[in-house]
Amino acid sequence: MREASETPLRDRYEALLLDLDGTLYRGADVIDGAPEALAGGTQRSVYVTNNASRAAGSVAAHLAELGYPATEADVVTSAQAASRLLAERLAPGSEVLVVGSDDLAAEIKTAGLQPVRRATETVAAVVQGHSPQTAWPDLAEAAYALRAGAVWVAANTDRTLPNERGLAPGNGAMVAALRAATDLEPVVAGKPYPPLLEDALIRAETRAALVVGDRLDTDISGAQAVDLDSLLVLTGVSTADELTGLPEEELPTYVADSLDALRQPPVPGLVAPEDVREQLRAYPGRALTVRAPRSEIR
Repeated sequence: MREASETPLRDRYEALLLDLDGTLYRGADVIDGAPEALAGGTQRSVYVTNNASRAAGSVAAHLAELGYPATEADVVTSAQAASRLLAERLAPGSEVLVVGSDDLAAEIKTAGLQPVRRATETVAAVVQGHSPQTAWPDLAEAAYALRAGAVWVAANTDRTLPNERGLAPGNGAMVAALRAATDLEPVVAGKPYPPLLEDALIRAETRAALVVGDRLDTDISGAQAVDLDSLLVLTGVSTADELTGLPEEELPTYVADSLDALRQPPVPGLVAPEDVREQLRAYPGRALTVRAPRSEIR
């Protein structure tokens, strides 16, 4: 039997809950080596995205084009989670004002609700997700509905969105505009809040899962919210320097410079957050453990 110290990181879990933007790709560009790092494993890969702009099928097709083994059933989106939250709160057929893409509107319809684009006295809720086409008139309609008492669900509150050019404004920037205009707070479906990751765990059919992502404020905090281990990869938004000074409860379980760390055993022992940068140079392609894992090694 293989010693625990020799067990590749991914083989300690039954499923990988994988972030997309900044973890597997940046905009249209694949992150070098990421498809190869996920190839050949026996774990269930569930692709979990805070981005509500595209349908699960479109996301799966994009992943497949980039070399990832993905089907529509493997993708869980914040648009799906937001639609579920609204369906649980509203009567069937209720009108929901959509601030976001047509794919988000389609998820609302699939949930048995009626998507609309203009505020009227019959609008019961507002759902807000990322779309590069969102403009002032869209936010104004949402503000009218919210001030009239509509329920507000945001797909996510990511302040930034990584793409091939850098960090663009995310859905959270648009949510902040509505928050300022209405003095209200939305219910949030996406990471770091539990609904999206709980949906992903149902899809994975196991709680022996590792959350993998590039953001401390969404992926890693989300893992903590549902009591899962996490791997922070430094290929997107968060940096090694941000770990210094964090309370233990906010640290990831592991940190690595790339997804290739999934195929290797973690470096033995705990590493202090302030030493992560130096240790990553000493152990490229390996995961450092910065917080004791919750899960037992299988």
